[in-house]
Amino acid sequence: MASSALTPIQWLSNLPSGAVSWVDELTTSRSQMNEDVDAMKARMLVLERKAQKFAFIMAENGRLRELLNASGVVDETVKVAELIGVSPDPFSHHVLINKGRSSGIFVGQAVLDSRGLIGQVVEVSEFTCRVLLISDNSHAVPVQVNRSGVRAIAMGTGAFDQLTLANVPDTADIEVGDLLVSSGLGGLFPPGYPVAEVSSVQHDPGQPFATVTVTPKAQLNRSRLVLLVSKQINELEGSSEADSLVLPNSSSGNLDKEGEG
Repeated sequence: MASSALTPIQWLSNLPSGAVSWVDELTTSRSQMNEDVDAMKARMLVLERKAQKFAFIMAENGRLRELLNASGVVDETVKVAELIGVSPDPFSHHVLINKGRSSGIFVGQAVLDSRGLIGQVVEVSEFTCRVLLISDNSHAVPVQVNRSGVRAIAMGTGAFDQLTLANVPDTADIEVGDLLVSSGLGGLFPPGYPVAEVSSVQHDPGQPFATVTVTPKAQLNRSRLVLLVSKQINELEGSSEADSLVLPNSSSGNLDKEGEG
């Protein structure tokens, strides 16, 4: 009886210490939980960074596979290079790539991405070279319609997504959607490389030439990995055609430009 009567008193006497212990446990649990949450957030950031890097690597692998597939249909020897710089001048379409004289690169060498012709090498140093894009308004490349064989000159317009064809007869067999490939005339670009697709053909009554605009096949402002097509430089030496392909008054000093063949 006495012990039963004393039980509430004992419980009440232990209540303060029990409450302190409970508060301590609660505080410790909350502190530990906060630490665990912070650790999980940090780990999530690390995993997100790894996921982003993984996505980049997967995209890079995809681009490399595209280049390998493209190099498989190129007869000439090719070298894979990476774009490391672009011209800050919006009116000058040049890029810098990480291959130079030490890798056998030479002026006039054709440069492609996985979809088509990008341009040509116009300046070479020991470990880098400068490439003039086909979109530059000082550049021209002889092309032909893959379907009909009609020849023309694709001229840069200063826009990455548009070229024009010079002096196309109004009666020429050329249609929207036609694929244009390099004709090989002029001696610099080997024949058969995709250059552009015809996007517009306008006939002006009374005019001898049609107005033809084309869209480059290459991703001129997006490609980072490129192919340099190797060709014996002695094929160009001593050629009167090749000698005539230098623009005399170019702002870049010595930009090669293909003639009309």
